Amino acid sequence: MSMHILLTGSSRGIGAAVAGSFADTGCRVVGHGTNSGIAADFTQPGAAVSLWERALDSLDGRIDVLINNAGIFEPLPLDSEHDDWVEGWERTMRINLTASAELCRLAVRHWQTTQHPGRIVNIASRAAYRGDSPAHWHYAASKAGMVAMTKTIARGYGHEGILAFAICPGFTMTGMAEDYLESRGGEKLLADIPLGRVAEPDEIARIARFCALEAPPSMTGAVIDANGASFVR
Repeated sequence: MSMHILLTGSSRGIGAAVAGSFADTGCRVVGHGTNSGIAADFTQPGAAVSLWERALDSLDGRIDVLINNAGIFEPLPLDSEHDDWVEGWERTMRINLTASAELCRLAVRHWQTTQHPGRIVNIASRAAYRGDSPAHWHYAASKAGMVAMTKTIARGYGHEGILAFAICPGFTMTGMAEDYLESRGGEKLLADIPLGRVAEPDEIARIARFCALEAPPSMTGAVIDANGASFVR
């Protein structure tokens, strides 16, 4: 039986690499994104539910794996106008954490109702543990929330065959990361990574594929770091 997978943020970067990693597996992947797959604007109420329902319909009523990858990484200077700062905080939380939480809840309820096992793979960030720049409080907090949510799901529903994993990349060579590296002096940042380079999207995709298809059940609740030893726990 082929696995049915819903992948958010599949149109570029890590998400596109994750989608490509399933090409030779026989899995059916429904992607979500701005440029490809099913469109859904996570800043809008109801978008996550709509995405889930449309994906479920596309996959004949069954989703086996949810991969939450969609997210934004937007600077929010501390000296912004207060209302603007709060608006930026809430926008990032809405897209990075709340939409992911909604989809996780829908997935867990789907598997409970159908009495089938399922897997959740959440793409978080090194920032969940190490923090981020002064202009990215919101991003770090959203990813820390994603890690905590993953652990809670793993602990709460493992006995039902529902597994959850989190992946915490450091800098990854996507357009988003390239802009950030350039803006903060790339060589200086690279000097903080013992491996000497940022991760490639394919590296993160291989981890996501492993968690989605191959990771043994006893790994549920695991948080997998992929940051070139720039932060070790």
